[in-house]
Amino acid sequence: MPTVRIYRDLADLTWAVAALIVKLGRQALAERGTFHIALSGGSTPLPLYALLALPEWRVQLDWSRTHVYFADERCVPPDHAESNYGMVKRALLEPTQVPESNVHRMHGESEPLQAAEAYNALMQGVQLDAILLGMGEDAHTASLFPETAALSETERACVANYVPKLSAWRLTLTAPYINTARHKIFMVSGENKAMALQNVLHGSYDPQRYPAQLIHEAHWLIDSAAASALPQR
Repeated sequence: MPTVRIYRDLADLTWAVAALIVKLGRQALAERGTFHIALSGGSTPLPLYALLALPEWRVQLDWSRTHVYFADERCVPPDHAESNYGMVKRALLEPTQVPESNVHRMHGESEPLQAAEAYNALMQGVQLDAILLGMGEDAHTASLFPETAALSETERACVANYVPKLSAWRLTLTAPYINTARHKIFMVSGENKAMALQNVLHGSYDPQRYPAQLIHEAHWLIDSAAASALPQR
């Protein structure tokens, strides 16, 4: 069953997700010696990465033993303004000095099918300790968009997914692979996500329409605006 925690606003939500990542990272380092985490792009986690990069936060986790992966990527070069890797690099990876050898990016500048196959090969044998996910107004997560081919993938860890409404290819981890992570963390903020969240958590099971339903036993950390359509507890 998913766990749902509601926070007053984006600031409180950001602090809570940062604390959870630090907790899970320290547990992984103590138990297995390394911390493997996949991160997402978008506007919601940007303040989270900025918070984790602050001096008082960055010292709480041994970034030299942390391996960073990506939930999805746009098919653009790494220095492009829309690159998830580029955003995470500037906001988090550079300030925390994660070793370059520990950063495993999707090559969005390459031909999509080849880039997806390369990342699929990379992820074989990797079990993520944690994956940070967002959710869009259409209930997509990573680049698993409604009514797209990637939703039917059952074997590969990463695929190239064509998204008709964007007229674009995306690289994305697949739902079966995401579900192998020890901890799945959804960070959802904003009233514009409220109806999608209600449908994902309390609507009928229809993952072709609400892809986030494909992710099981997740931690849902949300702000009060995103929670505004949920049943009153």
